[in-house]
Amino acid sequence: MIKIKDTAGSIAIAMLSMVALSMPAISQTIEDIDFFEAGGNYYCYPWLNQAPPVQTPAPEGYTPFHLEHYGRHGSRWHIGSYNYDVPYSLLLKAHNAGKLTPLGDETFHIVCDIRDEFIKGRDGELSDKGAIQHQEIGKRMVENYPEIFSSDAYIDARSTIVIRSILSMFNGLSGIQSLVPDIHIKTDASKADMYYMNFSDTTHHRIKHHADTTLLREFSQKHANKGEYLSKLFNDADYARDSIGSELFDPLFSLLINTQSHYAQPWIADKIFTIDEARERWMIRNANWFLDAGNSKLTENHQPYTQSNLVRNIIESADSAINSPVKSVNLRYGHDSIIMPLSCLLEINNFGREINDLEDLANLGWHDYLAVPMASNIQIVFYKPAVNETVSDDDVLVKVLLNETECELPLQKVTGPYYKWSDFKNYYLKKING
Repeated sequence: MIKIKDTAGSIAIAMLSMVALSMPAISQTIEDIDFFEAGGNYYCYPWLNQAPPVQTPAPEGYTPFHLEHYGRHGSRWHIGSYNYDVPYSLLLKAHNAGKLTPLGDETFHIVCDIRDEFIKGRDGELSDKGAIQHQEIGKRMVENYPEIFSSDAYIDARSTIVIRSILSMFNGLSGIQSLVPDIHIKTDASKADMYYMNFSDTTHHRIKHHADTTLLREFSQKHANKGEYLSKLFNDADYARDSIGSELFDPLFSLLINTQSHYAQPWIADKIFTIDEARERWMIRNANWFLDAGNSKLTENHQPYTQSNLVRNIIESADSAINSPVKSVNLRYGHDSIIMPLSCLLEINNFGREINDLEDLANLGWHDYLAVPMASNIQIVFYKPAVNETVSDDDVLVKVLLNETECELPLQKVTGPYYKWSDFKNYYLKKING
């Protein structure tokens, strides 16, 4: 993940007028992408086995009192049988014909084992690793902000009506309750909340469909896999060309790249595919995400605005919390299809940047796995002067974390990653109200 270095130091709030607007976050290029990251939105949450970046201390005299959140469900099984059935049927045919290399035979048996578990009813379900991801994120919320997550605080937790999101919510709450067992919690998962929890409009679908059938089709053809991996799996080049062709690459890559979502599934993707093949395939999927969510004239600069309802809900919820004497947390659990355009609408780091050539995405740092790995999340943490019983918008500071990493916004900084709530609210309300 990108590490944002705080070069502002500990600057007094009175020096606000001297602090420049945020500069764009450090970019990654295609050469920075490893095999796991090439999975894009299947990339396992990066802070499962290591600690997230250390956070910048709050300005002197400020204390956290509220948190707004939207999180994607944790690691999951694939949705639909395509990525299991196609590799299975093609490799089974080759196995029966004696056309597999030793690595091809190993791959075939791994595919069989994974598919056997899937067909028991695991379609799109939360994985074992996905549950742990959210438990650990919940624990770190408490550890990072004990002033908020106290026994007298109230949590309003909501989920989309999809089971993997609901289970992610309860695993996150389990992590919180393991450290604060008597915290007050309310949960819900209702169609009534879907207008801001999981919204996309007809304009979005129209634009994306047109982009898919024109821009993405051309881009995909340019970066299509050339079949070099086939010689690793099949011992007969003519058989591989005539009986396998290009049909195997994408579903097999998808199946194997997602073994990082499970504790018990073996990792062999990098034995079969080269890093160049993985990166070329990632470029296509990343372009797909950009056309779905990014800021571009290619898609009428519309796609991020699908999350206007969510931004408005966050602002209204935060305003209620600011005016309340009770410490509170608003948690929302949903999907990558929301996190990505929300990151673009909020202009987090590089994600709000207008890009009008799909070939530029990789080297301008617009990388999907930085925003939407499994269990991805956006946290907005609110701070107020510790000595004030009542506060105004101008008194409140906020910082935004994407995947527990401090972010830069298109606003004037107070210090480090901290911004005035009044600036945040005014900027984004003006943006979504047009």
